[in-house]
Amino acid sequence: MYQTELNKYSNRMLDEINLKREMMIKSAKATGYTSKETIFYSQELDKLIFEYQCTFRNEHKPSKPLRNCFHQMLVWPIASLSSEIIYI
Repeated sequence: MYQTELNKYSNRMLDEINLKREMMIKSAKATGYTSKETIFYSQELDKLIFEYQCTFRNEHKPSKPLRNCFHQMLVWPIASLSSEIIYI
């Protein structure tokens, strides 16, 4: 069920991205590539793409135990420099 909801959300976001892209293209054709309207749509499109990337970038990360292993490797030098052990 979780994967189905995630797919629906992903599809909605992609639909929004495509709609904003179409609006930007229409604006560019009508008012030029450097018009305020086109730039506004371009910036909105950038925000949507960034939001999509931030939302779905975790799908391709390694499993939690593997991430913890790398995290501990990164924290270890910090802990060895102090007199206390740092747990993050």
